[in-house]
Amino acid sequence: MIVARTLAELRVARAKLTGSVGLVPTMGALHEGHFTLVSEARADNDAVIATIFVNPAQFGPNEDFNAYPRTLEADLAGFERGGVDIAFTPLIPEVYPLGFQTTVEVTGVSEGLEGEKRPGHFKGVATVVAKLFNMAQPHMAYFGQKDAQQVVVIRRMVADLNFPLDIAIIPIVREPDGLAMSSRNRYLTPEQRAAAPVIYRALKAVGDAHAAGEHHLGAMRDIIRGVIATESQGRIDYISLADPLTLQELDAPTDSPILASLAVQIGQPRLLDNALLPFSLNTRAGLTHALGRV
Repeated sequence: MIVARTLAELRVARAKLTGSVGLVPTMGALHEGHFTLVSEARADNDAVIATIFVNPAQFGPNEDFNAYPRTLEADLAGFERGGVDIAFTPLIPEVYPLGFQTTVEVTGVSEGLEGEKRPGHFKGVATVVAKLFNMAQPHMAYFGQKDAQQVVVIRRMVADLNFPLDIAIIPIVREPDGLAMSSRNRYLTPEQRAAAPVIYRALKAVGDAHAAGEHHLGAMRDIIRGVIATESQGRIDYISLADPLTLQELDAPTDSPILASLAVQIGQPRLLDNALLPFSLNTRAGLTHALGRV
């Protein structure tokens, strides 16, 4: 595996790759969810580029960029085990050089949910992802379903700006008790970690109700609230039942797929999770069928 620290090094290494190239962008602090993205990229492509860059542009004024976990040595070892051909680990001046003035902003789909809670976040995401696409020149890029709004924003950007690549959405990887794997989980105390699976139980409960014929949106939101209420440490930030393509909040029953998502604070971390309804769509094939290709 080649480790490139500069764009010049990346371009030299990229020029030597032949065939299709898959890109896995990350901010490091890797877990099995990230390595699943690498595995899918490895299976689909002739070569894989994975990136580690803690992007300052997507951190808000009340979010501690310096506190974000950095585990570069372990992350690179994991990439190598996963068959990554090039690991790109640039420093901030390499991505945002002196005098940098250009940003990418995707309106509409970026404005609710996390976008409302974290103003400017998705502008930072879109800008860095657009730059990584231009730097790595992949044929496919891999993102996890867990950051559902991020996926919608990136898909919109790719379609609107005609990036010549496909976006692959990979299902959420979960712990045995259902908790979605996340770098934020490491901040949970043992007691909070024991409480956190209530989030998936809430999604599973609404999924079961939907499968049994419950399509009344108020009742579905009440099911999620009721399950979260069984855990005293859980504080709901938001619950959303939305169109998975536009993220428009639904106000009437529908037979089309629904993106059920929520943010719940347990201790310090805000934990995000989501599921497509019906639950059978939460596979790579199901996600592709429901969302289409970009």
